[in-house]
Amino acid sequence: MTAHASTEATTDPIETIRAFNRFYTNRIGVLDRAFLDTPYTLTEARVIYELAARGTTSASQLTEELSLDPAYLSRLLKTFIGKGFVEARKDPADGRGRLLSLSEKGCALAADLAKRSRKSIADLVEPLGETERLDLTTALRRATTLLSGAPAAGKALIRNHRPGDMGRVIASQAQSYAETYGWNTEYEALVAEICAQFLRHFDPARERCWIAELDGQFVGSIFLVKGSATTAKLRLLHVADAARGQGLGTRLVTECIRFAQSAGYQRLELWTNDILIAARRIYQAAGFVLEKEEAHHSFGKDLVGQTWALDLDGWNPPGQAS
Repeated sequence: MTAHASTEATTDPIETIRAFNRFYTNRIGVLDRAFLDTPYTLTEARVIYELAARGTTSASQLTEELSLDPAYLSRLLKTFIGKGFVEARKDPADGRGRLLSLSEKGCALAADLAKRSRKSIADLVEPLGETERLDLTTALRRATTLLSGAPAAGKALIRNHRPGDMGRVIASQAQSYAETYGWNTEYEALVAEICAQFLRHFDPARERCWIAELDGQFVGSIFLVKGSATTAKLRLLHVADAARGQGLGTRLVTECIRFAQSAGYQRLELWTNDILIAARRIYQAAGFVLEKEEAHHSFGKDLVGQTWALDLDGWNPPGQAS
């Protein structure tokens, strides 16, 4: 690949996908006549896989699912039936149609192909570390979601922090606030300092960091840190654009408040800026009260800082009776 082609592939999504297709099909041997060191092509193996996964299906359903030419699929199935891999019987709901399923011999072939496929992928990812494998899995799931046109599946998962998460917190917040509000690297430095202090002095009985993931992708975070024996501080609430509109910010704040109560704190404080309207609405809805405002120049901008506080005694989530 020329230098021009290489640059184009990294900036043009079409060329990037084409380049990946060439790399991956070559890496796993898709173009080989003997797929996975068997006498079968990739298409033949895929038909066997679909029959194994479906149990019983029709040729028309296979044609639609695999986008195959009906005449080609008919010849392929005839070959499989002749070899004893596939059984066909009349479809009681359609006198002209046939229902297809794998024979015992076909099931054994499907199991062998699945075993070979798993070993091929296992060999491919074997050199990767645990974090790299997680990154790869997340990227592939995200690519599937984006290219399928389907919305991100399921509800965001909220979990405790683990090694590697602080880097994601710093990067996501620095980039988001720079793009949205034009904040400079002073904010990135502040987030990095908060994360470093949290890790150095982490008290699991009285402090916590929650990480939100959607389809394995990092989409949000919030921290609870000690202020004093009776007061805790809520810090670094952030929800990525991809996960907004689902109530995730409210869920993170609720987790934070509940833990603060269970840890024995009487008061929860936070500091924010008045331009962060979405976050302020979440705090107000949770029962926080604005106690102080002060103009300041930070992160390259003139801002108005705000201190909010919540009395934890008898607190219940909004809409629930005390």
